[in-house]
Amino acid sequence: MKNIIPLGKLIAVGGNEDKGTYPNPRTRRKYYLNFFELGILKRIVLETGKTDPRIEVITTASMIPEEVGPIYTGSFAMLNCLNVGIMDIRTPEDARHPEYIERLMAADVVMFSGGNQSRLREMFGESDFLDRMIQRYYAEPHFVIAGTSAGAMAMSQHMIRGGSVPDALLKGAVKMGIGLRLLPAAIIDSHFVKRGRFGRLIEAVALYPKLIGIGLGEDTGVLITEGNWVETIGSNLVIIFDGHNIQHNNAAAAKKGTVLSLENVTMHVLAKGNVYDMRERKFYVSKDALPINDGRTESIEAAPSSTQQ
Repeated sequence: MKNIIPLGKLIAVGGNEDKGTYPNPRTRRKYYLNFFELGILKRIVLETGKTDPRIEVITTASMIPEEVGPIYTGSFAMLNCLNVGIMDIRTPEDARHPEYIERLMAADVVMFSGGNQSRLREMFGESDFLDRMIQRYYAEPHFVIAGTSAGAMAMSQHMIRGGSVPDALLKGAVKMGIGLRLLPAAIIDSHFVKRGRFGRLIEAVALYPKLIGIGLGEDTGVLITEGNWVETIGSNLVIIFDGHNIQHNNAAAAKKGTVLSLENVTMHVLAKGNVYDMRERKFYVSKDALPINDGRTESIEAAPSSTQQ
């Protein structure tokens, strides 16, 4: 069977100090897109191949869309991108509205804000909106799907829904679910270094050892092309966990709350410009270091439906 390779691009951003939800409503803090100054939004625009692309920002994950939306439009305006719309989809019924599907089909960029990644699955799972987005991602070379924080985590097929950092590496500390299925080969976590999420991503990889764990530092992102090549963008770092060579793993047999036992989890640290090949599980210092015959598959099949397991 031929490999299914997406022609579009994913840009997953680690977020910043505040991801747009506030557990205490009395402490209202603004949502800052400080990764803008580091060029990540500029890179999103650049990957479309257009100077003024049509951008749709989806604020569904956020509990404060009235704050998040205008900051995105203002930030893109600083890049002379004025063709920006906000989709504040609050219910699964909203996701089925013909207007939103029409706007999706006309967009060059779809960007998911931060907040709660489970809301994205709840609103878009098994929807025509998600099916159309996946079809465009597989078929169109300059179609970009971006997401920050929760919007990045939701790209994974097997998605981290949450997890206790203090209980990291105790069986059951990480909560898994189904994401938007844009990235079957990896599990993404955000705010990775600052919030000390190493343990929960290691547990996620222990549960799914054939997947690559991608931990995104803040103000940092990855550009993923062909569903495989991970290039670090931004000023911070990206952590890669590879469980393919694990020799001992008690994640399946351990009882809830007991300590996990793992042998030979491989870790890589990527800075700006470094590239990781998820298929071959190889690190490259830059795109210039990639081999000429890198094994990329040229054949493309029909994109999978979001309803496929």
